[in-house]
Amino acid sequence: MAQFSVHRNPNPDSSTDYPLLLDVQSNLIAELGTRVAVPLCPASTMKGQPLKTLTPLLQIDGKQYIMLTPQLAGIQKKHLGTEVANLTQRRDEIIAALDFLITGI
Repeated sequence: MAQFSVHRNPNPDSSTDYPLLLDVQSNLIAELGTRVAVPLCPASTMKGQPLKTLTPLLQIDGKQYIMLTPQLAGIQKKHLGTEVANLTQRRDEIIAALDFLITGI
């Protein structure tokens, strides 16, 4: 598992609302049994205007998803599904959203 990889959400209780999970944890601590992940929801299901810096719009397989940064959580590695994409090229936006959540800057 790598930082900025996108995985299917295998949890039947939440996968309808949050079909994808974005792994944001540093690879330097890959030996942990958990990863920090942010749920992604289809942009079409969002009501209102998302905060661009906090909840960036990400495109995966031609579909638009919103990064729900305030909902980040630790998750056991075994609960991350199949990797479907990697968003390393969007690193700056993802880090900016995490930074805004933590520091407000």
